[in-house]
Amino acid sequence: MNNNPSVYEINTRVWLKRFGVKSLLEVPEKYWQDLKEKGFDFIWLMGVWKACDSVVEKYCFEDDLVKSYERALKDWQKTDVIGSPFAIDKYEINPMLGEGDDLKKLRKKLNNLGLGLILDFIPNHFGAGSSIIKTNPEVFLPVDKDFYGKESHTYFKPDNSEKYFAHGRDPFFPAWQDTIQVNYYNETARKFMTDVLLELTNVCDGVRCDMAMLMLNNVFKNTWAGIVSAYNLEIPATEFWSDAIKTVKSKRRDFVFIAEAYWDLEWELQQQGFNYTYDKRMTDRMRFGNVVGVRDHLHAGQIYQRKSVRFIENHDETRALSALGKEREKAAAVIISTIQGMKLFYDGQFEGKKIKLPVQLGREPNEPVVEDLKVFYDNLLSITKQEIFKNGNWLLLQTGSSWENNETFKNLLAWQLVLNDEKRIVIVNYSDIFSSCRIKLDMRDYPEEFVLKDLLNGQAYTRSSDETFIAGLYVELKPWHSHIFSF
Repeated sequence: MNNNPSVYEINTRVWLKRFGVKSLLEVPEKYWQDLKEKGFDFIWLMGVWKACDSVVEKYCFEDDLVKSYERALKDWQKTDVIGSPFAIDKYEINPMLGEGDDLKKLRKKLNNLGLGLILDFIPNHFGAGSSIIKTNPEVFLPVDKDFYGKESHTYFKPDNSEKYFAHGRDPFFPAWQDTIQVNYYNETARKFMTDVLLELTNVCDGVRCDMAMLMLNNVFKNTWAGIVSAYNLEIPATEFWSDAIKTVKSKRRDFVFIAEAYWDLEWELQQQGFNYTYDKRMTDRMRFGNVVGVRDHLHAGQIYQRKSVRFIENHDETRALSALGKEREKAAAVIISTIQGMKLFYDGQFEGKKIKLPVQLGREPNEPVVEDLKVFYDNLLSITKQEIFKNGNWLLLQTGSSWENNETFKNLLAWQLVLNDEKRIVIVNYSDIFSSCRIKLDMRDYPEEFVLKDLLNGQAYTRSSDETFIAGLYVELKPWHSHIFSF
């Protein structure tokens, strides 16, 4: 695997309908070939597991959810609500997408094209109607009737059980009522979830782990402090992720672990074995136009950078075109495509989709393609699929003032990539004003004049090696514009 792989996320249940087929295996091979040609290394099929249909009517029509359906799909119907892909029954393919070993067969097809398959691992919870509640109730976090009586939003009695359990939750938000919480202070539960991961190594090439920080011992303790105290639960001696990842990697070393992570716990999860962790802080800094914050972020150590997942949208985020506007989106896309780390793109991003679809919906609205944005992404991907962006040595460059008292150089971000005799310089004006700077480059052993070719627009510029070495390369850019120079 290269140093800076890229992954394409697909909202699978909705996306499959575009092809008019009933199985993932019927998707035309050319679709996958086109993604490989764009430079992608992995396909993340989000939402492939068997859902809990029994909880849809009970939990998926709350006021806030209904309002989100109305915003996203004006003509939505009750039949369009198919439940959250993160409240699953079990790790079997959803009948909407195929049957039996279809995922294994698809993985083989993708592998033959040079693509890896990423699937969801949802460690924190299962669906509130999961059949596993009946077959393996010891996996879940139990409570007594008193807990339920005091807080019925957080605790419940499943329809197929006489016992009470906790719904899954994030400590900063109300419980997800369509889910049931896995008990990570129980060794039996830990082994059960590790065994799930071991089985998934036969089905896919890696997992995107939903809300991965919730399994950390201290986070679990803080989330469920009342239960931990009431039942004198003992904190485990080791971390789940450290143990589980080690076990899985002993079976399949190349299996990829991607953590959805927040709260500045990314480094800790990397230390516990994750290959990659979400870089939401970078996303937020780009969304708020915080060029200083983006630059500071890029000073982090190389290991951390290479293990970060860079994105400007995914299924949880507002669509980039809506959040950023077209020109800033282009600048942000250049940034994430040319820095270190895994690059994540979401289906519909290249076409300029603006509507964030709630994950409970099984139908998407029709949106027109933003043609110039699609052309931009086609060009950008054709540039960044080159080997130098996958494995080149990356270096953040310092921008300096182009003339006295000109402070606009602070708006410009710049870095260099080198691979053998090839060089690329990326410069982005991440601001809404015309800006200029000088960038000093080591031009020793270069001829008196050299040519810079901007791969984004095809223009060529002849510059003096001496001036570039002594005073610095002069660069000026319109708001939100970029250069990707080859020389």
